[in-house]
Order: sequence, then C-alpha cells, then structure tokens
Amino acid sequence: MSTTSTINDWIAIQPQDDVIIALRDYVKGERIDLPDGHSFTLQDDVPKGHKIAVHDLAQGADVMKYGFSIGLAQEAIAQGSWIHSHNLKTGLHGLLEYEYQPGQPMTIDMPPEHLRTFDGYLRPNGEAGIRNEIWIVNTVGCINKVCEALARMGQSQFGSRVDGVFHFPHPFGCSQLGDDLKYTQQLLASLVEHPNAGGVLVIGLGCENNQVDQFRECIAPEYREKVRFLKAQETEDELEEGLRLMEELVEIAEQEKRQPLPLSKLKIGLKCGGSDGLSGITANPLVGAVADLLVAAGGTAILTEVPEMFGAETILMNRAADEKVFNDLVDLVNGFKQYFVNHGQNIYENPSPGNKAGGITTLEEKSLGCTQKGGRSSVVDVLRYGKRVTKTGLNIVEAPGNDLVSVTALSAAGAHIVLFTTGRGTPFGGPVPTVKIATQSDLANRKKHWIDFNAGQLLEGQTMEQVKEQLFSQIIDIASGRAQTLSEQHGFREIAIFKDGVIL
Repeated sequence: MSTTSTINDWIAIQPQDDVIIALRDYVKGERIDLPDGHSFTLQDDVPKGHKIAVHDLAQGADVMKYGFSIGLAQEAIAQGSWIHSHNLKTGLHGLLEYEYQPGQPMTIDMPPEHLRTFDGYLRPNGEAGIRNEIWIVNTVGCINKVCEALARMGQSQFGSRVDGVFHFPHPFGCSQLGDDLKYTQQLLASLVEHPNAGGVLVIGLGCENNQVDQFRECIAPEYREKVRFLKAQETEDELEEGLRLMEELVEIAEQEKRQPLPLSKLKIGLKCGGSDGLSGITANPLVGAVADLLVAAGGTAILTEVPEMFGAETILMNRAADEKVFNDLVDLVNGFKQYFVNHGQNIYENPSPGNKAGGITTLEEKSLGCTQKGGRSSVVDVLRYGKRVTKTGLNIVEAPGNDLVSVTALSAAGAHIVLFTTGRGTPFGGPVPTVKIATQSDLANRKKHWIDFNAGQLLEGQTMEQVKEQLFSQIIDIASGRAQTLSEQHGFREIAIFKDGVIL
C-alpha cells in the first residue's frame, strides 16, 4: 500500500482507487489533470487530507482507497466530488467468520550495518533497558500524591545518579473485583518488570483490594531483586522510609552501565493517535517500514489498537506465522467486537471527530491506514492485555485504540520506545520514550515542541528509503541515550489502565 504517484497538489495511492487525496485546500471549480490525460472540475470545496472522486460512482458502490473498499456510496457521487461522511458510509456490519489464507512471507531488508547495534543496559536476566530509571508504582490511587511528592524528592536527591525518578499516577487498585482487579495487577506488575527501570519502589496504602503482599506475587521472582515494597499505613513516615528504600534501589541501578547490544534486544511499540487523511500515506507506512527493519535484524515490534483493525484484520490474519496465531488473532478481534456488543455499543462506531476533520470517514478507512504500522512482517504472537512479549518479531497485544491505554499496554508488553504517529498532534508521553511522528509538515512546523519527526518529507521529494533511515537512526540515538524525545524533555509521562468491571 505504498504511494504510487504525486501530481502537484494531490496524491494517488493505488491505480485501482476511486479517490485521490488533496494535499492542500481545494476550491470548487478548480481543475485537476490526471496522468492519463483526462481532467475534471471540482464539484465542491475539498479540505487538505480529504478524498476526491476521480470518476462517477453509483449509489451503493464500494469506494476504493489503498486498493481496498473503505465503505459504500450513500448516493450517486459525481466525478470531482468531495467524498466524506455526507456521501460515504461504512460497509462493515455484524460479527464475521474468518478463514486462514496465509500469504507468502515477504523478504524484508536488513538495516544498514552502522545501525545494527545500540548502547543499552544489559539486565541480569538478559533483557535490555534503554533507560536506567527509578520508577514508583502505587498499588492504589489513594496515594498518588504521596508518590508524586516522593518522586520529586527522589529526583532532587538521586536524579544525578540515574536517568531519573518517575511516578505514574492511576485511580485504581481499590474497590475492584474479579478479573477487573486482575487486569490492574497484571498491567502494573508488567510495568514493574520493565527493563527501562533499574529499580522500582512499590507503595501501597494498606486497606486496598490490591494488597502489597498479594501484588508481590504477581511479579515474577527474577525481577524482585530490583523491587522494594512499602505499606504507607504501617510506616510512621512514608516519605522518609520511601527515600531510604529508593537509595537502596539507586545503589543497585548505578552499578549498570551502557554497552553495545544487538538490535535483537530492542522492542518498539507502534501507535497512532489523532490520525488524519495522510496518516496511512506518510507516517504509518514509514513506521511499518521501520518496524520491518527492526524485525529483520531480530528485534521486536508490537502492534495494538484492536478496534482499529476492524475492516483490515484479514490483512494481519493472513500474515499469521501459523494457524494457532491466526486463531488467537481471530479470538482477539471477535472478543473485542463482543465487548462492544456486551455494552450495547455499535461495533463500528469509529472514527473520532478529530479523525473526521482530518479526512478519515469510515472505520475501514481508518483501519487500512492504522494497520500499516505493522509493516509486512509475519505475526508471530498474540498477547492478552497486560502480558509481556516473549517472542521476537511482530506481536499483537490486546488493547483499545485510546491513546493513553494503548501506549501503556505497549509499554507493559515490553516496548522500550513507542513510535506514535499523528496528523492532529498531541503532547502525550507514555512511561517509555514516546516518539511523536507528524503525518505532514504543517503540523511538524507548527508544533515543534510536540513533534519529534516529520514524515511529511515523503510528500516533499524525499524517498521512503531516505526517510526510513533518518527515523531509524533517530531511534537508535534515543535507545542509546544520546537523545531524548520531546515528551521526555518536558516531563510528560502518563499511564492509563483499561477498566471493564464493577467498582464498589
């Protein structure tokens, strides 16, 4: 699904597509000349990033973009018309059955020789970290502010000895029952185990459902050496005791030094947020190409946003490494659809208002752009929410499309870095370095304090090979500690936990 031609101020993606994409704002009455010698006059004003019909379309006809249907014409659409929510609707409905139809594995290029290692921290269990930080993880939201104060004190006292002291507030851990509590515990335990943390201080209040002693058992024994536990209600001065325990963790963390490591140790998360009509043309294909480079070198890429696979899920299913992975992916997709049904919601209620303003009309259009972040590699494993990656290659993890929840899930799965594409812009940063990649130069130039990389270069004469190497080189610098993301520089770090249950 790569770009095939750029003519002046619009772009065509695939020869069989029924639409071209505006690269600037168009005014009704302007003429567009096609490469085959034909031309037509615009019937409407068309905003940048939106779709223009290149020929007449009958009512009910499939409308093709990326070489796939992105929905059905709600009415007859004349050549030169603006195609959007007023005349295009989703073609998706109901639950689907799937058949495994594996395609031929694709040959993926290796990264250049000089980009095949990074300088990271080799942890005692063989995992790699790209940061050597102290994390404070609270078992319950009641002590967010205590942990926040302790993080400030720890940063002031120990920040020069490690890569920083950080706390990630959340509102859960108390009054949760059953699987809902287990999901919170699993997610937090996976964060505790993350190799970007050289040491972790777990703080509980003492009366919550997520008891410290119970939570301790959720953490694998091999990670507990770098963890200290504190029960605030049982401590006379939790701040003083917290600093004492933190100093123990700093002494452990500062023993480790950066060293050259192979790319097989590196894991990246793949995410889009605030997408626009150019996301599937510039930033998402670029991230997919970078993910393929890493996988070819033996590394790991992690894709999520399951509801934003609907309409494009068979592309991923047919790249499953084997039938078990295919069946796991079917269960994941159908399970998320059932989640919508259980809550009385429309399965295909997507895209968001911002997506629509940026030019995305239907869920299948959004999904066909979104899934391009997974590149062309085989899918080797499917993970449930909160679980950690165990296989190198392209993995898919269970999480919704929500930016904060999905980036947190990618981090918990083991991603050292998250590549976050956006056409609308966002300052958000997750618990791991979050690289914001703009779909177009207008955003990159306007929000220089948000955007780390400009994929809009792909529309301005730069080739995919050139831009792909630029971004991959920047990722290696971030992984090696030679550079920080803007969200890191501004201290923008957050988590969010998926919630699906009763609160007492």
